[in-house]
Amino acid sequence: MRRCYLTAYDIREPKRLRKVHKLMKGYGEAWQYSIFFCVLKDIDRVRMQSDLKELINQDEDQVLIIDLGQDETVARNAATVIGLQLPPQETGVLVI
Repeated sequence: MRRCYLTAYDIREPKRLRKVHKLMKGYGEAWQYSIFFCVLKDIDRVRMQSDLKELINQDEDQVLIIDLGQDETVARNAATVIGLQLPPQETGVLVI
């Protein structure tokens, strides 16, 4: 079963920041530079958390993972955007 998560981070060092951003692109959609919307199986959430723990400095950095529940439509609609809209949702369909 998949659940939706909003993951936000505050990384103090630019090199670590780039590494965390690159890692997070593999787990979800960037809604802002340091905020990702992720739809993950339980094992993938555990992997993401473990990968993040390895990259960050836990004395200087912070990662926030918010569980938005199972219903992706409800989770997406829970976000209110003021100003520039979120990027379009990726469909997961690749056309060659």
